[in-house]
Amino acid sequence: MSKIHTALKASAGTVHSSSTPRDMALSSLDKKLIAAGIAPEVISEAHSMKGNNGSGFIDGLIRKKALDEIQLLKILAQHFRLDFRSELPMESINIDFTQNVSIQYLKKYKIVPLITSQGSAIAINDPTNFQPVDDLRRLLQSPDLPVILSSQDAIIAAINMAYDMSRASAKDYFEEMNESSTDDLISKIDETTDLLDETSDAPIIKLVNLLVSGAIKDRASDIHVEPYSGNLKIRYRIDGILYDTLNLPHRIQSPLVSRIKIMAKLNIAEKRLPQDGRIEIKIADRLVDIRVSVIPTAFGERVVLRLLDKTANILKLSDLGMHDQRIKLLNRLIKSPYGIILVTGPTGSGKTTTLYAALSTINHPEINIITIEDPIEYQMDGVGQIQVNPKIDLTFATGLRSIVRQDPDVILIGEIRDRETAEIAIQSSLTGHLVFSTLHTNDAASAVTRLIDMGIEPFLVTSSIIAIIAQRLVRMLCPHCKEVYVPDEETLANLGLGRSVLQNNIFYRKKGCNLCMQTGFRGRTAIFEIMIVDDEIKRLVLKTSDANQINELALKRGMITLQKDGIDKVLAGITTTEEVLRVTRSLNRADDIVLEA
Repeated sequence: MSKIHTALKASAGTVHSSSTPRDMALSSLDKKLIAAGIAPEVISEAHSMKGNNGSGFIDGLIRKKALDEIQLLKILAQHFRLDFRSELPMESINIDFTQNVSIQYLKKYKIVPLITSQGSAIAINDPTNFQPVDDLRRLLQSPDLPVILSSQDAIIAAINMAYDMSRASAKDYFEEMNESSTDDLISKIDETTDLLDETSDAPIIKLVNLLVSGAIKDRASDIHVEPYSGNLKIRYRIDGILYDTLNLPHRIQSPLVSRIKIMAKLNIAEKRLPQDGRIEIKIADRLVDIRVSVIPTAFGERVVLRLLDKTANILKLSDLGMHDQRIKLLNRLIKSPYGIILVTGPTGSGKTTTLYAALSTINHPEINIITIEDPIEYQMDGVGQIQVNPKIDLTFATGLRSIVRQDPDVILIGEIRDRETAEIAIQSSLTGHLVFSTLHTNDAASAVTRLIDMGIEPFLVTSSIIAIIAQRLVRMLCPHCKEVYVPDEETLANLGLGRSVLQNNIFYRKKGCNLCMQTGFRGRTAIFEIMIVDDEIKRLVLKTSDANQINELALKRGMITLQKDGIDKVLAGITTTEEVLRVTRSLNRADDIVLEA
């Protein structure tokens, strides 16, 4: 009998005919979880989630963020008398099981066999869901394989590594290529075919599939295909930073780009003009929308693929990384009956994610929400979403004119790009609609300057805009390998901090491990500044559009800057001083003046 079964039976005590050992074990486990600080109603809801899409009781608690996952797993390890491992031995893992076990099955139940020379076990995340473990033992023909507990991230990383090792890498495939491989390019694949199941022997097709599946595995947001005089460089953008992935011979460029064009239904004969297209693929259980941009350069066509995970969950305001007080402020703002709320920042700074988090908060049956976007990045039930299409003259401005005749309560405009769109947005807000939109500016105060520069009258800006949110994304330290250190005086001075801050705060820096691909970072969070356009700021805007003066007054009115919010996240051990300086240093106006002098 396995350790899990033994623990279940032992913790059950006296078993009545109407109760199973598993029911009684969970009952005693519930008491331990409640003692650890989890609310009984959260435990009850997690029980009710069991069986949905393969999720179990523990997965439900983790999704609810009822308790830190590591703390939760330590309680489970003690309860079920199992070993807990924060890191799994991935270097010496035997990958023979990948031939007989589906990757979807392992990811669905978050289990992975670890067969090594030092010992073998099955790593699991949810010991209350033991049926998949028994099934996996039968598949592996190892009925006595012991069980250990580990985190979801560690298990998924082990699964990905095992299946990547079982398939040849992109580096192996490019060596197979020759000039005749272009004859295989016309072999098309179905848009919704699972890339992991693609069995075509054409090397160029395998290379493209490996590049895309590898990017998704590595959590990349973009794939860059860059031709130069002597080589073809492939780069992934992960957590906002570009990393070199492959260096291929330049002769691969033409068939590789042609293959991507075929998948995106672009004209493979046209190599002189820019082209845009899209690909919809399925990889494992994820639907991914790929936006393809092709431009001609001196050494051939350059391609950028933007990956949008259509199965990604829409975040809540509490998931954005805001302080509780700011969440309360934003909750109040987004429930305004009319006005404009702008989110500003450079491309890829998470503006759309923030807006959708706001929409998900106010999305109720009694409210009519309509969006116009380019592209539609998230799909939300109960919201009417319009895709911009310039080819048929469906622009932000023309679409917006039609939206206001659809009796909306809330309108989301993907981006204010020109005066016409800005004017319609302002008119919509003045006629009783709440409008959300984005603008490309460096900080909150500059958004006012940008609108006036577009030709919008200052009195219209002050009468319509109720708040401006500026944001940036910073990489989060990997929780598994971050290490404590003492920053030098120059670093503290750059952040405007004194040595006294070291007395009550701990600073962390990156290190690198298998779970973060040796980068030291895993995932990103946002830093914010929220400028409320109150009466004093309105009076100033009517006199001047100088962003420096507006920013100075906003600071006096209590606005917390991007850098200050970043410092708070450094002191909380979430990110590093270097990350905060990387995304905010250009906003230091004093530094800019010195540089200009």
